[in-house]
Amino acid sequence: MAVPTNISLGNSLKSANRLAFYEGHKEIAKLMILVVFLFPLFGVYISGLLGAVVGLFLSLVAYFLTPYVILNLAK
Repeated sequence: MAVPTNISLGNSLKSANRLAFYEGHKEIAKLMILVVFLFPLFGVYISGLLGAVVGLFLSLVAYFLTPYVILNLAK
């Protein structure tokens, strides 16, 4: 499935569109793997359990919104 070039926020949250985006952008996918795993660890290092929760939330938001942001910046 090809990623549409004009993706809406709702469509970017669908797993098929997100999967197609990350399969087409391997370098961004590798970066997102690092972000998803490292943000909670940095949060624990900086401020303990609350930092881990905030880091987890931010990493998940970044994972879901990256296709939308990247495709809209490319316009």
